[in-house]
Amino acid sequence: MLNIQILMASRDKSWLRRPAGRAILMWVMIISGTFTGWSQADRWQQRVSYEMNIDFDVQTHQYSGYQRLVYLNNSPDTLRRIFYHLYFNAFQPNSMMDVRSRTILDPDGRVGSRISRLGPDEIGYERIQSLKQNGVETRYHDENTILEVELAEPILPNSSTVLEMQFTGQVPIQIRRSGRDNAEGVAYSMAQWYPKLCEYDYQGWHADPYIAREFYGVWGDYDVRISIDSSYTIGGTGYLQNSCEIGHGYCQGSVHRPAGSKLNWHFLAPNVHDFMWAADPQYQHLIHRAADGTELHFFYKENDRTRDSWPQLPTVMDRVFSYADTNFGKYPYKQYSFVQGGDGGMEYPMATLITGDRPIGSLAGVAVHELMHSWYQMVLATNESLYAWMDEGYTSYASTRIMDYLVREGILPGTPSPDPFERVYAGFRRFVKSGMEEPLSTHADHFQTNMAYGVGSYTKGQIFLNQLEYVIGKEAFNRGLLRYFNTWKFKHPNANDFIRVMEKESGLELDWYREYMVNSTRSIDYSIDSLIADGDSTEVVLSRVGLMPMPQDVVIQLSGGTTLAFNIPLTLMRGEKQELEEGQKRVLLPDWPWTHPQYRFKIGTSLDKIKQVELDPSHRMADIDLTNNIYPRD
Repeated sequence: MLNIQILMASRDKSWLRRPAGRAILMWVMIISGTFTGWSQADRWQQRVSYEMNIDFDVQTHQYSGYQRLVYLNNSPDTLRRIFYHLYFNAFQPNSMMDVRSRTILDPDGRVGSRISRLGPDEIGYERIQSLKQNGVETRYHDENTILEVELAEPILPNSSTVLEMQFTGQVPIQIRRSGRDNAEGVAYSMAQWYPKLCEYDYQGWHADPYIAREFYGVWGDYDVRISIDSSYTIGGTGYLQNSCEIGHGYCQGSVHRPAGSKLNWHFLAPNVHDFMWAADPQYQHLIHRAADGTELHFFYKENDRTRDSWPQLPTVMDRVFSYADTNFGKYPYKQYSFVQGGDGGMEYPMATLITGDRPIGSLAGVAVHELMHSWYQMVLATNESLYAWMDEGYTSYASTRIMDYLVREGILPGTPSPDPFERVYAGFRRFVKSGMEEPLSTHADHFQTNMAYGVGSYTKGQIFLNQLEYVIGKEAFNRGLLRYFNTWKFKHPNANDFIRVMEKESGLELDWYREYMVNSTRSIDYSIDSLIADGDSTEVVLSRVGLMPMPQDVVIQLSGGTTLAFNIPLTLMRGEKQELEEGQKRVLLPDWPWTHPQYRFKIGTSLDKIKQVELDPSHRMADIDLTNNIYPRD
């Protein structure tokens, strides 16, 4: 190949005139084309297979574990180092999570200075006793919540290696998501509890220290055995393999469990990127078969409130699964568990941890939100640290729609709202005006305030979707959501992957929308400046006040009751949406170039017959000043 490269670089090209030279050139072009094709193929993904055996001591809140990990390197790169997450190490005084939680401008009240006050028997930790690669000891050391490993031998592209680890851990007092003895008395919420391999993808390693933000994991299969005191019931990720040995509501009939003995719970979880479990000796366990065939499990501690609310939850969630399957994509696993534990709510594959001492409306709300993460993160597994808004925002959007559906159908109590997203937009407008907004492209760990992270990820994230429906039209948008799920399930989609799906479904160019919404904080503000009489016609003058361009819907109400609807696309879109306005097709007007701050159009109606002109009557555009969207002004 070196000789060919020398020939190609030579100034003397006479060899190209010879048959052999032309043959060599053709061969080089074929080979180059082949390698170019490889480089632009669908993105590769790493793959793991975990086997873990855990021996848990409920007296000391400590456990020992053996982990056998088969790691398949599907990348084109040779790996000489690998990294593991050791999340429980965050729950120690002076950890990065402790310091960050105390020094950020607006500390999270759930954390604050609590970690700094933990004693030796209250902290969390994961300690590695040994780590071998293909039977050979590796060199490793931990940097707080990250284990850095120098491999005994490189992992070549498209090859696998076996990593065997002995480790111990201690469960911290429950502070954030994980831990023991939470505020509702649940014994163990075991999330982020094992040494978890960091993800390596087309952007390299993602060995982010844990500061209570987001997660990212490698797709794989889990085979987990947990030995724990026989009085404890376990719920969480995976399918229990030995249900009739265990009992605890998984299998009919009595199971003899001598006091003080242990049971060995065996779970399999296929094609997931994490594994969570929770345990308590007083869990009530309900099982419900949903209409779509999913087996739903419910684990809760009974008291005066939960005794009423939790038995109502299966019927509600049955309807939720049917709605979600139809509108967002078919849930791909055979089981899902709602488990009381943790703090607030936190999603995991095939299960969620939720605080459960709530009335049914609140309980359903948190259950719906965490369940919808099974679409937007557990199946469409974005890198949450880089795209938290695609995780929390898309989930919040789906949750808003579902909760509105549940109330409208009378499944939950309440009065339906004419616009279920109204409060979402109102909150966003207030925050934009505060001046604290940061771009959605900010890494989740590096927002300056918890407020900016929360509003950006949860609020602007769902506005990103609802407003996109406004841009491309409801039918194209709904088709796009399903196409996105079916195209990218069990993968790691990013923002461009999503917007490309929507471009293909709508036929419109949408890169401008992604760039403005994700990489900037430029706001939307459009105004109806004036109406100018021109004989039997009227000229309507609009202005773009804010810095983000958007297509415009304009509705004009005439004094006789007639309504005129218009659509003004952006030149950037290279097309227009296909959508009706209250059953009436819009009149398509010429494109509005984004460079032009003003736009004028005429209608064949005299000024005295115009009762009102309104921009964006569907209120899906995140215009920060609504006072100038209606003419005449109030």
